[in-house]
Amino acid sequence: MTKLLIEKKDIKIKTILDGNLDENKFLQFVEIAQDVNLQGYLGTDLLTKMISFVGGTFTSPYDKLLEYTKPVLIHWAMVQYLPFAPYQVSNGGAFKRTSENSELMSKEELDSIVENYRNLAQYYSDRLIKFLCSNSIDYPEYTSNTEEDVRPDREAYYTGWVL
Repeated sequence: MTKLLIEKKDIKIKTILDGNLDENKFLQFVEIAQDVNLQGYLGTDLLTKMISFVGGTFTSPYDKLLEYTKPVLIHWAMVQYLPFAPYQVSNGGAFKRTSENSELMSKEELDSIVENYRNLAQYYSDRLIKFLCSNSIDYPEYTSNTEEDVRPDREAYYTGWVL
């Protein structure tokens, strides 16, 4: 698994996820959010630089950038995870988990929660983009992407399909 810019405790403190949730069911969605969403805002080179600090100490000015990237990653991970949360695939097939003490959410309720997390993710993404644009001189990797690298988006808002 790729090194992640957030820790399990960040997710459990900053989201509605139960503290007893098996992290193996969620961490793959953090990785997806980091690879897809966060890389889209940082670009390949800057994300690679940030990942190089994982397991060590983030030096200045990258420690400040980490403060902006954590909420972006946490909330995009929730957007990625929630639609898949009730499901499990095992040797016996695909299942929708239920609990005898609870009631499953309706699709509309789940969609509402996902949309709320998407709004938070977009808000924090917009803050990250503004920070990077204002401080790009401190992060040369922000503009050094070439060839097949992902170049950073300067827009945080996703509107979906328009017909």
